[in-house]
Amino acid sequence: MTQGKALVNQHAALLEFAKSIAAHQNISELFQDLANKLPSITGCSAIEIALHDPERNTMRVHSLVSFEPVSLVEHEYPVEDVPGGWVWKHQGPFICHNVALETQFPKMVPKVQRAGVQSFCTVPLTTDRRRLGAMVIAGMVVNHYEQSEVDFLQQVAKHVAIAVEGALHCTSAASAQEAMARERDRLRVLLEINNAVVSHLDLRKLLEEISNCLRRVIPHDVAALALYDPESCQLLAHVLDFPGKQDFAGQGTPIPWEGTPEGLAFTTRQTVLIRKLDITEFDADIVKRAAAEGLRSGCAVPLIARGLPLGTLSVISLREGAFDDEDADLLGRIGVQVAIAVENALNYARARAAEGRFMKERDRLRLLMDVTGNLTSNLQLHDLLHATVAGVRRVMQCDIVTVHLPNAEGTHLRTYALDFPDRQWLAEDALWEPVEGTLHGMVFQSAKPYVAARLDPTRFPTEAAFLATIDIVGGCIVPLIHRGRVLGNLGLGRKQEVPYTEEEVDFLMQFGIQLAIAIDNALTYGQVTGLKDKLTQEKLYLEDEIRIEHNFEEIIGDSSVLQHALRQVEIVAPTDSTVLILGETGTGKELIARAIHNRSQRRERTFVKMNCAAIPTGLLESELFGHERGAFTGAIATKVGRFELANGGTLFLDEVGDIPLELQSKLLRVLQEQEFERLGGTKTIRVNVRLVAATNRNLGQMVAEKDFRSDLYYRLNVFPLSIPPLRERREDIPTLVRYFVQQFARRMNKRIETIPAAAITALSRYSWPGNVRELENLVERAVILSQGSVLAVPLTELESVADGAQPHATLENTEREHILKILKATKWVLSGPTGAAAQLGMKRTTLQSKMQRLRITRPI
Repeated sequence: MTQGKALVNQHAALLEFAKSIAAHQNISELFQDLANKLPSITGCSAIEIALHDPERNTMRVHSLVSFEPVSLVEHEYPVEDVPGGWVWKHQGPFICHNVALETQFPKMVPKVQRAGVQSFCTVPLTTDRRRLGAMVIAGMVVNHYEQSEVDFLQQVAKHVAIAVEGALHCTSAASAQEAMARERDRLRVLLEINNAVVSHLDLRKLLEEISNCLRRVIPHDVAALALYDPESCQLLAHVLDFPGKQDFAGQGTPIPWEGTPEGLAFTTRQTVLIRKLDITEFDADIVKRAAAEGLRSGCAVPLIARGLPLGTLSVISLREGAFDDEDADLLGRIGVQVAIAVENALNYARARAAEGRFMKERDRLRLLMDVTGNLTSNLQLHDLLHATVAGVRRVMQCDIVTVHLPNAEGTHLRTYALDFPDRQWLAEDALWEPVEGTLHGMVFQSAKPYVAARLDPTRFPTEAAFLATIDIVGGCIVPLIHRGRVLGNLGLGRKQEVPYTEEEVDFLMQFGIQLAIAIDNALTYGQVTGLKDKLTQEKLYLEDEIRIEHNFEEIIGDSSVLQHALRQVEIVAPTDSTVLILGETGTGKELIARAIHNRSQRRERTFVKMNCAAIPTGLLESELFGHERGAFTGAIATKVGRFELANGGTLFLDEVGDIPLELQSKLLRVLQEQEFERLGGTKTIRVNVRLVAATNRNLGQMVAEKDFRSDLYYRLNVFPLSIPPLRERREDIPTLVRYFVQQFARRMNKRIETIPAAAITALSRYSWPGNVRELENLVERAVILSQGSVLAVPLTELESVADGAQPHATLENTEREHILKILKATKWVLSGPTGAAAQLGMKRTTLQSKMQRLRITRPI
């Protein structure tokens, strides 16, 4: 009966407790009420409320009744370190009957033992809507906590949870209303400032109005506007709203980049919030003066328009901690609007100064016209550069101008021109300096300008030390770029620490492009002049070489048939008659043609040769007669033909039998009239050319078969000259072999002293369808294969044909069989060093012509 009555009293007390705490709307007041009432209803002397922080995932523990001196103080613990975290996570009670035996939360044990706690029970604080945390009830004695006690504590915790949730909601609602009110006031201020921005071009009046508006939402004592000056590269005080202290920093007072909040905000483009001024962090003199005036906190924001920093806006207070993050955010938003106003005001000021700038620009352009005149008229590099640097120094108001150009390898630079009034240093005395690791080399390699009001001696110690000797402190270097290639550098220096503006650098870059064009023209002119002289010398040298290499007396052979042909050359050479050289491939028809030219009255003029079989049919007319620009697709320039090149000299047309019928009439006209028109042209060109033609084909048979014009054949066949094939002058083979061995051995730095007699015999018996060229190629291979002093002739490549072995075989059949054999051995590969054409000692086009004539086709 007594136990039942106690239970009724307990529940009555619980209901009364729930009513008394339900009305609280402030969490702090609720906790204070709980601290007063929970001990009596729970019978415990130490109680804590642990609330979960979802953002940090921690337990915030509030001690309501404790033996420690701190009451209602919040402590924060990780969820895993306290019983309240475990209860919040698992939503069940956690009972510790004896703290001395507790092992699950070792970090907590020393703290509770110091407070005298011997046991505790932790129950969840949970409502129907959310899990709030846990309530800890501690005892000063060991307690086993009966289930009925735990159930009662859980009932208490439910009422506490409802009261806590309600108080938190009320607190959040009140905070939200306060935040909305603050935001409303801030938006109203932003609107007022926006109206001021669009209606003021005077920055002083604008700052005063902004400062007055701001004081309603961000109380402050000082407002300041600083602007960046591009001419001096400094941040300067522009307007200061400091009641009673307007002379603290007058307009134009420099604000250092280092050691000031404004300098930091400008350079980093970030808001700088100072809750407590520390002159060890910001140690500039102007900051120390501000601290001496009692200023203790502040906020500075950068003013950025179109991505460019214009200056800073600052508010400063005599109180510490006067500004918070919300104030900094608002000031940043205001800074965006102020930046627009600053830009408008600066544009207005620029417009007022436009006339003065125009006059300055006019004078600059007038001077540049004089410089440009030198660029276009001077083709001598030395004169060009010296005229240029003098003009640049006058225009750009600097103290020294230099032009650096690289060597041919691009590894070193040298001063080629200098304009320096003191003339303490002459360009002629300059040495080559490496590109790597030097200031000019850096600009030359990067193709980007370098600008420095004062050269950094730690980065470029050598250059800084040298320039110091002539009192130059800084300057600008721009690359001279033409067609994507850096041709050199243009350097400007000043004795005063005055930086080059972006406008000046842009102008110098554009000027550098013009100068680079002029330098390229001058260099090209010098190269052309040098090449002209060089080509003149090379022409004389090559003509001498040709005379030596193709000397008439150097035609090897003493056979009667060869000597007869040479006598024919002696007869026809002095005349201007057309000569038709007949002979198989490789018999030396070009050598005979050169001999005719060298013994003619045209020997001092040009000898031009062309193989008609080696040029595609569609291009043959253009090669012979030239073409005008646009005559056909791809004709991007006028081309001079072979007849024009040979004017006054000799034109040698090899394989003339391969000229197509449609072109033969034009060739006949040139031979008869000595005139023609370029392809696509209308102007008649007259020439004086002697024609020497050659062929390995039977032109008479081609005339009969209507493959060659008869009138052209008769015009070419004025003086036919037959060159005997090598098989008809076998007695010349040993002499030719020794000659070729000597030539190739010298070229390959080998010493061949012996030619086996068996090799000479085999070579003499071979039919040589490729004639002398085939013999020459075979001897070259033999010299390559020779490892000692004895010539190693690859006899297996020769066809051993005894004299008279095939008495009924015609020359054409023999040639056809030989070509077929080589084609099979090379697997029908025509070109390349191991192809059939190389094996036969003839050109690929000649081999193709022979295959067509002999009706040789690759088997399928």
